[in-house]
Amino acid sequence: MKSKRKIHILSLLLCAVLLVSVLSGCSSKENFIYTQPEESAAPQTSLTFFGFKYEALNVMEIEKILYSYMTLHSDINISYDGIKTPDYFAVLNKRLETDNGDDIFMVDHERTLELGRQKRLADLSDLSTLDNFSDLAKSQIFADGAVDYLPTTVSAFGLYCNLDLLSAHGQAVPQNLAEFEAVCDYFVSQGITPIVANNDISLKTVVLAKSLLPLYQSEDIAAKIERFNSGQDDFSQALLPGFELVEKMLRRGWVNGEEALGVSKTKDDLVLFAQGERPFMLTGVWATVRLRELQPDFQFAVYPYPIMEDGSVLVVNMDTRISINAESPHIEEAKRFVEYLTQDDVLWSFVNNQSSFSPLQESRLADDQAIQPISPYLTNGRSVLGSDDNLRFPVWDMTRQCITGMLSGDSAETAAAAMRRLFAEWKNAETEG
Repeated sequence: MKSKRKIHILSLLLCAVLLVSVLSGCSSKENFIYTQPEESAAPQTSLTFFGFKYEALNVMEIEKILYSYMTLHSDINISYDGIKTPDYFAVLNKRLETDNGDDIFMVDHERTLELGRQKRLADLSDLSTLDNFSDLAKSQIFADGAVDYLPTTVSAFGLYCNLDLLSAHGQAVPQNLAEFEAVCDYFVSQGITPIVANNDISLKTVVLAKSLLPLYQSEDIAAKIERFNSGQDDFSQALLPGFELVEKMLRRGWVNGEEALGVSKTKDDLVLFAQGERPFMLTGVWATVRLRELQPDFQFAVYPYPIMEDGSVLVVNMDTRISINAESPHIEEAKRFVEYLTQDDVLWSFVNNQSSFSPLQESRLADDQAIQPISPYLTNGRSVLGSDDNLRFPVWDMTRQCITGMLSGDSAETAAAAMRRLFAEWKNAETEG
């Protein structure tokens, strides 16, 4: 009877979402704990894994990976808990500052820079799976000479299109800037704000796509990036074409700035788009699964941004970055788990679950048919990195702050000036640090 009761408890733990208070005092987080079956050896090492993947579907996939690893390694017990960004990063910082850091945690570009500078990230250069990563991934992993993290997905950002609504209005999916302008102006003339945008990733990715494609299509990318890093070339000026496009989008009513300020990513924006009254939405392709959960009564697909005179451009990121705490008492055990996670088939199940792309050397594409239109842009030379590790400043967060200002009424020139100020502040802090 006791054995059956423990097995029942294990099943509940593997399926339930437990809400507990987080260290920082946030109201709730989702905590997922995995324990060994009764008949396995008592765990000798317990690892904690902290991340910003908190949605049930993603966590179920993490559950499967953790449990399969613990089945193979009966001396290891791993617990995972996750909360949504941006709260996640505040909690991560507080845990590290109070010596309560987890063994394994997720980072982004900004935290990679900050925590790497603070020597809080363990060196992963001896992991056996490094050679499995694609050239694109390696260009990011080895950007500063150290291996502070490993990516587990390549995320992308696209234009969600309500195909039924476009058809009903006699409009086609736009393929370039002129077509995009025409279809957006048409819907505005019909009293419809065409684009659903959120207050985080939507418009900043437009800025980066519009501004940086010429950089990534040039022959001397590394030299140009180094001039941006040193301040020899003004990065804010390089972003001006993107800020000007966003200013046009707001001025001509393609995006409602006041609305976007209150729209959280892959949550409120999905609810608005799922209503079926707007032809476009700008967000990450991983949101397709969540959008379907809202059961929209229309067909949709995701395309690269049609914002260049000669065609479209895709924004990609090395995403769901996994780092190991340099102060963990279990660094070697944590490394072995990260090696397991970054094996081809193990990682693919995680990638496919998120409708994303693999950072490894493989050609498999996610099963999600809605994102197939963006697949060719991974290799056709018309993509940009949203947070390139070779840029030694947190462009991802800086552009978000500039866009927040634009949603409140700032001009393109004001946004560029804000970018210039943020860059100067970062460089000063880096020098003082």
